[in-house]
Amino acid sequence: MAIDPPGATVSNWRAELPVLTSRLVTLREPAPQDLSALVDLLSASDASRFGIDDAISELSVSDFLDRVLRDRSAGVSFTFVIVSSASRAVVGLAQVRQLDIAFETAEWEFTIVPSARSTGAFIESARLVGSFAFGSVGVHRLESRVLLQNGRANGALRKLGAVQEGLLRRSIRRNGEYMDQVLWSVLKEDWGAHWTPTGSRVH
Repeated sequence: MAIDPPGATVSNWRAELPVLTSRLVTLREPAPQDLSALVDLLSASDASRFGIDDAISELSVSDFLDRVLRDRSAGVSFTFVIVSSASRAVVGLAQVRQLDIAFETAEWEFTIVPSARSTGAFIESARLVGSFAFGSVGVHRLESRVLLQNGRANGALRKLGAVQEGLLRRSIRRNGEYMDQVLWSVLKEDWGAHWTPTGSRVH
C-alpha cells in the first residue's frame, strides 16, 4: 500500500502552479520573459521537443508557451522551467503529461542545458517534479522514453529508482533517422526516499 509523505496535499494546480525550491534549483511555470532562454535551450541537438513539431524558433516556442498554459488549465499537463538557484538563469525544462483521463498514468520529460548536467540539477528537479506529481496531482505511474544512446539520462533515471521496462525499437525519428528508445517507469509506492516536500507557496 502506498503511503503518502508528510505534508502531501492536493493543490489547485490547474489554476496556478506552485513554485518548487531546493538547494540547487527553483521550479516555476514558464513565462513570456523566458522565451529567449527557452529558444536556446530547445535548440540543442539532444534537447527534448515537448511536442513541438516545427523547427525551434521564437514563433514555435511562443506557441509552445501558449499551449503550456492552455494544457495546464485543462488539466492535461503541467510544465516547469528549471532555474539555477545560484545564477537565476534558466537551465532546464520539465513537463508531465497525462496518459489516461484520470491523470494516474503520466509521461515526464526533461531537458537540461549541457553546462548544468552532472551538477545535481536534474536529480533535484526530478525529485521535486516527481513528488509534486505523486503527492499533489494524484499520479500513480510516471513513464519516460529516452534515446538508447543517451547514457547520462538513462543512468539518471536508474538513480531515481526507475525500472527499465523495455526497448522501443525505431520509435522516434530524429534528423531523418529512426532511433531506439528505452521505456522507464517509476511508481508512487517506489518513490520512497525521493519524496521532497512540495507544499510550496503559490504566487
